[in-house]
Amino acid sequence: MIRRVVHRFRHSIRQFIRFGIVGGLGVLVNMSVIWALRHGLPLIWPNAAHGSGVWWAIPGTEYNIRWYHVMSMVAFLVANLTNFQLNRWWTFESHRHAGWWREYWPFLTVGLIAQGIGMVLLTLLMWEASPISLPSDVFDNSTGLRTKLYWAQLTMIIFTIPVSFLLNKFWTFRAIRRPRSPVEAA
Repeated sequence: MIRRVVHRFRHSIRQFIRFGIVGGLGVLVNMSVIWALRHGLPLIWPNAAHGSGVWWAIPGTEYNIRWYHVMSMVAFLVANLTNFQLNRWWTFESHRHAGWWREYWPFLTVGLIAQGIGMVLLTLLMWEASPISLPSDVFDNSTGLRTKLYWAQLTMIIFTIPVSFLLNKFWTFRAIRRPRSPVEAA
């Protein structure tokens, strides 16, 4: 029994490391999309510069959806699809056990839950009046490394990784932990 527990623990650690590698690649994809949108969108919509302009004023409230919310969401969707494919084939090796759509919808749902939590954090990091706002004197958007949106997005990603791993391991890719029926095996 102890041998089995140790084996499962090692297997979970290996999966977590692989998940981290895929996640690291996902961060690169995510940040690349953010960079491309931050530089490309202002060419079409000037108020998208730096991501802080208003994209949509929420009717009946004083709140707005800002361009950085839109950029973050687009970056999430691209990285989510990339991460799903890599996790399905390499991390959890579930591609032989369950259908693509059967696993993608839970993976997307998990990602949207993490993204929702992350959007709150992103807003708090970007909003000047927030107690955890990134300081504008340091992150003044003068260079790439001083771009507030990049650091807020990266911070958001780091804080949502544990939630994403646990939900994906125990819900999305659960097919690899259960024995297959003879019909499924055929």
